[in-house]
Amino acid sequence: MSVTKDLQYKFSRLNIAEKLIAINVAVFIINGLVTFLFQLDPGFLMNWFELPKGFGDFIIQPWSLVTYAFFHGGFMHIFWNMLLLYFSGRIFLNLFSNKTFVNVYFLGAIVGGMVFLLSYNIFPAFSGIKTSLIGASAAVMAVLLFVCTYLPNQEVRVIFFNVKLWYIGVFVVLLDLIQLPMGNSGGHLAHLGGELLGFLYARKLMEGKDIGEGFGSLVDKMGDAFSRKRKSPLKTVHRSKKMSRDERPDQQEYQKHIDAILDKISKSGYESLSKEEKDFLFKAGKED
Repeated sequence: MSVTKDLQYKFSRLNIAEKLIAINVAVFIINGLVTFLFQLDPGFLMNWFELPKGFGDFIIQPWSLVTYAFFHGGFMHIFWNMLLLYFSGRIFLNLFSNKTFVNVYFLGAIVGGMVFLLSYNIFPAFSGIKTSLIGASAAVMAVLLFVCTYLPNQEVRVIFFNVKLWYIGVFVVLLDLIQLPMGNSGGHLAHLGGELLGFLYARKLMEGKDIGEGFGSLVDKMGDAFSRKRKSPLKTVHRSKKMSRDERPDQQEYQKHIDAILDKISKSGYESLSKEEKDFLFKAGKED
C-alpha cells in the first residue's frame, strides 16, 4: 500500500501535461504486456479503442473518438509524441491553466479524429483503403500550434539554433500537407485537424473568446458526476453572482495585468519579462 500511495502522491504532483504523458506511457506498457503474456494478436485490445474509418463501425464504438489518442503503434510513435507534448506543454502551462490545456488537448484529438473520419468517407482518394486511427499526434499538434499562434515571436532552442515559434508552426503544417499523399494519410489528416483546432483556439482567445468554454463545462459536469467530493467553497464563492459583482473591478485589473504580460511576451519574447512579471505569470498559471 505504501508503494501505491507513493505513486499516487508523485502522480498528483505532476502538471496536467506530465499526467497525460504518464497515462499514455502506462497504456502503452499495459497493452504490450497483456498482448505478450496472453499471446494475443497485437491489435486485440486496440480494436476496441482505435478510431475506425467507417461510420457504421464508429457508431458501434463512439468512445473511440477520444480513446484512439491513448494508443500508439510502436516505441518511436509514442516517444516523439510525448517528447513534443512535454516541451510544448511547458510553454503552454506557463501561460494558461490546466483547464485550458485540457480543452485544447482533447478538442484537438476530437477534431483530428473527425477530420480523419470525414475525409475517408468523402474524398475518393481514400476510398477502398483499410485503415484506422491511433496516436496522440492530433492532440499534441493542437497544443503545439496553439503556442505557436499565441506566441509567434517567442524563440525556442532547436539543437544549435534559436527559432521563432511561428516558423515551427508553419513547418509542421507544411510537412503534413506535403506528406499527405505519400503514406499514412490518415495520420496526417488527423494532424491537420488538430493543428487547425490549435490555431483557431489561440486566435479566438486573443480576441477574447474561449471556444472551448462549452467543452470545459461538459468536462466539469462529467467530473462532478463521477466524484463524491463536493465542490470547494472557493469555487462556490467564485460562481456566486453577488461575489462576482463585488470583485469585478479587482478581477478586471488582474486580467488586464495578465493580458499586458502576454502581449509583451508575444512582441518581445518570454525573456523580456522582469522577475516580478515572471513570478506573477507563474502564480496566475497555477490557478485553474
